[in-house]
Amino acid sequence: LEAFTVIGISVRTTNENMKAANDIGELWTKFISEGWLEKIPNKIDHTIYSIYTDYESDYTGAYTVILGCRVENTAELPVGTMKKNIEKRHYTKFISKGDLTKGAVYKTWGEIWESSLEREYTADFEVYGEKAQDPTNAEVEIFIATKQKS
Repeated sequence: LEAFTVIGISVRTTNENMKAANDIGELWTKFISEGWLEKIPNKIDHTIYSIYTDYESDYTGAYTVILGCRVENTAELPVGTMKKNIEKRHYTKFISKGDLTKGAVYKTWGEIWESSLEREYTADFEVYGEKAQDPTNAEVEIFIATKQKS
């Protein structure tokens, strides 16, 4: 994938004791209720990106989640937001299909955690585009930064 930049709101969390499930749910609620989709300047479109980055170690340690949009430039950075540059690198793509309100994406992450992927733990992300508009019958792309086999 080519490099791109996202501006969004963030939370630091961990998968311990279901903390991430609560924190990420609250982040989505804040993103929607505070109208961040409309507030982010210079966005390319209305696709929402959920980025997992700044890993302390691996998926069992602390990490940062950023919920935002891909932007043309970061000349304007609204108060309370952060930017994240997604580097050009090798990603393994997963597709999560089903009811988002019933944990469809979480189930896919369970498969990723159980897999033998050689992850880089740089930045992984979910893409909520046109096919994710109906939360009860959605399709979400998940990109995992992986080591390229030589």
